[in-house]
Parts: sequence; structure tokens; C-alpha cells
Amino acid sequence: MFEIKELLDSRSGDAESLHLSHLNHQLVKVLRTLGFDRDYISGKGAWLFDSEGNRYLDFLAGFGVYALGRSHPVIAKALHEAIDMELPSLVQMERSLLPGLLAEQLSLKTDGLEKVFFTNSGAESIETAIKFARFATKRKKVVAASHAFHGLTTGALALNGSDEFKKKFDPLIEGVSFVEFGEVDPLEKLISQGDVAAFVVEPIQGKGVYVAKPQYWSAVSEICKKYGTLLVIDEVQTGLNRTGKFFAYNHYGISPDIVTVAKALSGGFMPIGAVLMRPEIHRKVFSSMERAMVHSSTFGSNLYSMVAGLATLKVMEDESISQHVLEMGRNLMERIRELSMTYDLIGEVRGEGFMIGIELVEPTGFSLKARWKIIEKARKGLFAQLIVGPLFTKHRVLTQVAGDHVNIIKLLPPLISGEEEIDYFMQALEDVLREAYSGSGLIFDFGKNLIKATVKSR
Repeated sequence: MFEIKELLDSRSGDAESLHLSHLNHQLVKVLRTLGFDRDYISGKGAWLFDSEGNRYLDFLAGFGVYALGRSHPVIAKALHEAIDMELPSLVQMERSLLPGLLAEQLSLKTDGLEKVFFTNSGAESIETAIKFARFATKRKKVVAASHAFHGLTTGALALNGSDEFKKKFDPLIEGVSFVEFGEVDPLEKLISQGDVAAFVVEPIQGKGVYVAKPQYWSAVSEICKKYGTLLVIDEVQTGLNRTGKFFAYNHYGISPDIVTVAKALSGGFMPIGAVLMRPEIHRKVFSSMERAMVHSSTFGSNLYSMVAGLATLKVMEDESISQHVLEMGRNLMERIRELSMTYDLIGEVRGEGFMIGIELVEPTGFSLKARWKIIEKARKGLFAQLIVGPLFTKHRVLTQVAGDHVNIIKLLPPLISGEEEIDYFMQALEDVLREAYSGSGLIFDFGKNLIKATVKSR
């Protein structure tokens, strides 16, 4: 008889050795170096709990997966009910009710994106979008933005604007060009040739939390329509109220041709992704009965993922998540900006809702400035880790650095976060900044260890 609790109890303490033996041993080394090697045993709402009984504020939220926090009772209850009902999932030769219901709910959130294809992840959604856009337009070229992140499968990887993920994985798919995010003229120059199938772009870039001006989006929409290029908006991280609107593109009043979603749609329980598109695109791909199976995904429409998605949408509506995120996100950003008046290490604070980037800049004070230069000489973008590390090791606040070689701290709080969580984070951030300015051994001993690890890894 299989008992999960018994198994976990009997193998408690074996996680690291198992990862070293069978999984990503280099990731284990990274976690050790950063001091992030904890054994978590449970999660509730915006908090994680480890095997020693410590509580951690999770401002990473599984890279945005846990939009409604961990173990949300409504979603958990719905899944328990679905399992008890013994639903006949993945018959494959079927047309179940639940996928239709979730597709209906998602399409109602859009302007004309009536057709939906379900996948297992954000990367798979991007792969689908590339494939459908190329087929529908009969064009092969795709344009993406610099600094973009769209996933790590081969097609999605080709659209990534950062080289660190692509090294030695060549050749990737051909026909991909890049333009600077937020710049209109270079985009039009590429698209005006009339051979670009799609412009694939994040409404707010995840790597760095870069935000374009509103007028950029209206220009992009017009350019794509003018030259017959499909506008594909990647909402894998920004979608489902992360920015205070159901889709981040809703801030800009545009109507894309294809939208990709994933992460938050899972409710934190089930893998799921979706591609929303205009009917004419879908009709071109699935143009006859002979082509009914020309694109499919084995687990894409599994009924338990559909239940998680439907429950997630209902909770977001019932709990007025959109308005809550707008208010709390504005509050959090304003409080961080207030800190910049005291600590000039903080530069721009940008984002929307609960997707926030805190850019660190070279300080003016002699002592801290000297330390900045030493650390940045060892590895560009390393200083941000000196803030992220102690936030975690001293205050048990989980955040992330927003990209390679950039001094940007990225916050992705669960969308249910309120005053308690914001107060906790702000107190921790101010304390770490205070220690950085005072020359605290905690901060700079941590920095020395990072520099040693960086040099050794080379």
C-alpha cells in the first residue's frame, strides 16, 4: 500500500543527495552558495514552512504560478471533488464538457479570441503560437524583442533575447529577428518586408521587468495590422490579474491576434497552458477533418487541469483580485520609492500591480561605492544578489534577481498578499539596505562567498 506521508517521513533528509545523484547537481551547488538550500514541508497562502518550523514570505510565488497563494481551499476542494467523481479524463477520442467551459470563460475575457488550444506549459503555448502563426500566414519569419524570455524549448528558446540560455544549443529555428523592446521604427523596418508571420512580445518583460510606454503598443498594433503580421502577446507571467488587469495588454487598449497563458491558470496545482486566438487562425490550421489531429497535446485538456483553471477564475472573480492587486501593488511600489529617498542604491522602481522590478544603481557614498565596484568587477549584476541573499537568509523573504548581468530585484508576490505581507517585506528590505550602507559583515561576507563561487565556476 502506498502512503505518501510515510514515504516522505522515511526519506526525510535525502533530498539533496537524491538531487546530486539523479537530478540537477549544479542547481544544488547554486542553492548551497546562496544559502537557499531549505527543506520546505508545507505552504499556505503567501507563506512557506520548512522542516525546522521556520516561516518564509514567498515573494517569488513559483515564478507566478501561485497567484492565489499556496493551497487555496476553494481550488483544493474542487480538485478533491473531481477525483472523487472519478472523471473520465484523457479518453482522447472525446469532446468533454470541462475544456469547453474553461475555453468559454477565457474567451469571454478577450476581444474576439474565441478559439482556445490547451497545453501543459507556457513554453508549449509559445511553441503552438509560433506553429499556428507560421501556418496561418504562410510566412516563416518571426520577430521578438531584446531581453525577451519565452521559454526554453527549442522554438521558444529561439525567441529568447538573452544569449546565456542559447549558448551551444544551436541550431535553433531559423528566421528569427530581434528588435529593441519599446522601439517602433526598427520593428516597422523588419515587418514592412511583408514576410514576417508574427511579432511575439511580452506586455511587460519578465527578465528585468521592463515596461514600454503606452504609445508604443498602439503603434505596434497598427504596424502589425498594416503588414499582415500577427501580434502574439505572451501573457504567461503577466496574465490573470498579475498586473491588476486580467491581461496586461488590457492596460494599453490593443487587440492581439494570439495570446498565450499558463502559470496562474493552474491554481498552483495542475500543469496547464492555453493559446487563445482569432477564429480565422484556428480555421486555417484545422481546415478539414483530415487535419483534425494536425496539432495536439496528450495532457493538454486533462480534466483536472480544467477544474483547476475554472476554480482559479471563479476565485479571482469572487475575491475581486484585480482591484486588490491594483491597490496593493500601488502601495508596495510607492513604499519602495520612498525608501529610495534615503538609500540611493535604489534606482528605478517599475512594473504594474504585483509584478515589480527594483533596479539597483551605483551609490554615491565612498565606502559602499567602492564595494559596489569590487563586486561588479567580479561579475556584472552580482550586487543585486547581495540584497536578495540576506533578505532570505536573515529575514526569510524569498525573492529573485530579475535576469543575468542586471542589478534588478524582481518581486512576484501572490496576488492575495495584503498589508501584513507588504509590511513584513518592507521591514526586511529596509533592514538589509541599512546593513549594506553600514558595511555590515552579513552583507559583504555573503558577497565574498559569491565572488569566490563565481571565480571558481569559471
